[in-house]
Amino acid sequence: MAILARRVNAERVLLLGWSRAVLLQLAHPLVAAGVAEHSTFRGGRLTAAKRLHQTVHAMLALTFGDDAQYTLAISKIRAIHRRVHGRLPAAVGPFPAGTSYSAEDPALLLWVHATLVESIVLAYDALVSPLSRRDRDTYCREAAPTAVALGADENEVPRTWVELVEYVDRVHASGVLVVSDAAHELADAVLSPPMAWLSGPVAWVNRLLTRAWLPSAIREQYGWGWDARDERRLRSVMRVLRAAHRATPPVLRVWSEARHSFSDLAHDISRPRA
Repeated sequence: MAILARRVNAERVLLLGWSRAVLLQLAHPLVAAGVAEHSTFRGGRLTAAKRLHQTVHAMLALTFGDDAQYTLAISKIRAIHRRVHGRLPAAVGPFPAGTSYSAEDPALLLWVHATLVESIVLAYDALVSPLSRRDRDTYCREAAPTAVALGADENEVPRTWVELVEYVDRVHASGVLVVSDAAHELADAVLSPPMAWLSGPVAWVNRLLTRAWLPSAIREQYGWGWDARDERRLRSVMRVLRAAHRATPPVLRVWSEARHSFSDLAHDISRPRA
């Protein structure tokens, strides 16, 4: 049973790390092409909310669902992936026009998995409590089977934090991450969806944290800077978020599926960590 992954994924506040993961995924031109041509990222006013709801529901089923719910969630995701394939309409970075892409490509699935794991750990460290090296290894090990179930190569999926970091570093150094025009458009849809103003300061905080947490080279490719004023704002926001997290009761702080999944987790998450 993936106890550590359940404790980590129980925290609602980790949604603030998802945009970083998505923008890193979109920095790969083949991922960006697949999303741009086969998704509803740039849909109408309610599309963003529906997409977020569906994504969260899938994550909760994969983390806290029983065997049947887990299997169904995997099946639905793989069915979506089977429909996502095509060719690059124009050259981007090292990829010439006409390069084929597929959401079932094990290499792309591995990149998506790694960016999500890395971003969740980063957000948990920053907003909840720093994970130990042992816990990071455990989280990687517990997350690996889902990546394999979705089609990633079992021999390539990192099982330790060092393996994950080494893999991510290799991808950054390889030169394949180039923010395309499609990625730029999708980034606007991720960080400034229609009617984002309804979420009040949450959208502003999400944009700030995403810019802060992206690797500087990728942030610059998206056309965003980072200066001393941003750093001061980040420190102030982090103080508020950490204090708010410590003061928030579990009934609001964690997903209901986490509270109901099993008693050991409920006991563990009832005590905010220092």
